[in-house]
Amino acid sequence: MKYISTRGNIEPIGFKEAVMMGLARDGGLLLPDTIPLISSQTIQQWQGLPFVDLSFEVISLFAPDIPAAALRGIVQRAYATFSHAEVTPLVQKGRVHILELFHGPTLAFKDVALQFLGNVFEYLLKESGRHLNILGATSGDTGSAAIYGVRGKERINIFILHPHKRVSRIQELQMTTVTDANVFNIAIRGTFDDGQAIVKTIFNDLDFKDKYGLGAINSINWARIVAQIVYYIYAALHFKGSKVDFAVPTGNFGDIFAGFMARRMLPAHIRHLVLATNENNLLSRFVTKGEYSLGQVVQTSSPSMDIQVASNFERFLYYLYDEQSGLTREAMERFAQSGRLDFTEDEQRKVRENFLTLTVNQQQTRETIADFYKETGYVLDPHTAVGVKAGLHFVDDAVPMVCLATAHPAKFGEAVLQAIGREPDLPPAVAGLEEKESRCQILDAEVAQIKAFIEENGLQ
Repeated sequence: MKYISTRGNIEPIGFKEAVMMGLARDGGLLLPDTIPLISSQTIQQWQGLPFVDLSFEVISLFAPDIPAAALRGIVQRAYATFSHAEVTPLVQKGRVHILELFHGPTLAFKDVALQFLGNVFEYLLKESGRHLNILGATSGDTGSAAIYGVRGKERINIFILHPHKRVSRIQELQMTTVTDANVFNIAIRGTFDDGQAIVKTIFNDLDFKDKYGLGAINSINWARIVAQIVYYIYAALHFKGSKVDFAVPTGNFGDIFAGFMARRMLPAHIRHLVLATNENNLLSRFVTKGEYSLGQVVQTSSPSMDIQVASNFERFLYYLYDEQSGLTREAMERFAQSGRLDFTEDEQRKVRENFLTLTVNQQQTRETIADFYKETGYVLDPHTAVGVKAGLHFVDDAVPMVCLATAHPAKFGEAVLQAIGREPDLPPAVAGLEEKESRCQILDAEVAQIKAFIEENGLQ
């Protein structure tokens, strides 16, 4: 298996090079040149495997250039940091099943991918003798998960941009209280989309990227997507003899794109993907109206979804255009100029064959947290509540509905308090954060300022 760009202007590369490249050098996103279709015999062999073993089996399909023993070690180290033996346990609550993805060190689904990616980076840098300056932007959870994935690791410095005072207090503290020498937190005066745009601009400066050995941890890095594919397959195989629906709260299109890939790999097992958004419903409008257009970012109680430019959308666009990189490149150039894309009736039909969607507003989010707690005793974080509301809207009792729980409710205590009248219990991972030393640099949302900071503090 090789990796190609959605924009078609790079030579095919291996998995190891794809991980280190992050964003493709032509400005596109990397994808495998083929999507493996899993045979019924392989499915039988995978049925009932522990999460770590299944991760090795799935990821090895996409990483043939990493020796099996090394890859198994990477996977084992990645998930040894999780507090639950099943890593991503599945629990039934009322009419839906909750796939708990928050048992990693930062209590968010992004740990699943970033603990893996951190260990992949460490392996590749040791093998090559190179160094890496990781640059990423976060709307809340990616930053802390990435920091915990590489903190203290040799040959790596990490620079994380987050929107100043636009993440939850616990999200902020999870990042800024990590004071390892290789960790640099930057609060930008702007939105997540501003940070994402800065990161993309810097990565497209190939001379700067090469000079400082920049690497990506945002979901533009294919290694993150492949690690997330695993938990869809893990959950789907739990229900023997039945298709499964998944409800996914999403803003950046990365998590649900992993579901799209899993559905391509297991078409007989995954039926519907329910794309759930908050008021920042760029992606829901894409599904329902056939338009992809910028709007103003609305601050909500689910800040990780407060996004108006979905950085993984280009990957789906490539498949929507029947893997024609020229059309994908032209579309992304039009979007960069106009902030809008429109789709034909036939294209809209293809989109709706892949996704159902629902927009869930603030009031509905609070009501879902309250009602679900009253009915089941289970506390949802606001992001998960968006997904559960959408899942309940589309649930068919003949087919299991799996709702992805993307964060522990303790990360969003104020939103939970407003909904159920009490704050969630604090797990050990976040207790006492307020008392810890904190370190963060506040900068304007300007490319030049971020570059200067990297020049001053980056590895060379």
